[in-house]
Amino acid sequence: MFKKYLMLVLMVFLTACEHSEPFGNDQYGAPIPASWLAEQWLVINYWAVWCAPCRQEIPELNQLHSELAENGVRVLGVNYDQLQGDALLADSQRLQIAFPVLSRDPATRFKLPPTRGLPATYLVNPQGVLVGELRGEQTQQSIVDALRQAGWSAR
Repeated sequence: MFKKYLMLVLMVFLTACEHSEPFGNDQYGAPIPASWLAEQWLVINYWAVWCAPCRQEIPELNQLHSELAENGVRVLGVNYDQLQGDALLADSQRLQIAFPVLSRDPATRFKLPPTRGLPATYLVNPQGVLVGELRGEQTQQSIVDALRQAGWSAR
């Protein structure tokens, strides 16, 4: 009887772990499931509302997000000031960010280097390995070029 109980507890625990959301929520409070980002190229952009070059590149990132989502590329934002909740939503709306902004910093998960200076953009391949680091203001073309250099190709 004890073995059956232990097996049941173990199964519940493993199921709960499997469905945990390591990326947290987006700026709207919606969970970002790990499965949604599986086998995708990730463009992870660190931004802040006070950063002028960040404000300049947001339209480029929005365009990249809408054009490359069907080609296995996801654009994700991370607020440098680690804002949460209403403050994160307000700043992302102020900058008219159209891509998901993570409530949890993925730096540890993807072994990203410390972000010193903004904007900073990191490229992660579908295996979850950091393959590119872009500093300063980027354009859609500069990011696409970096993705291609790292091994991405449009489907």
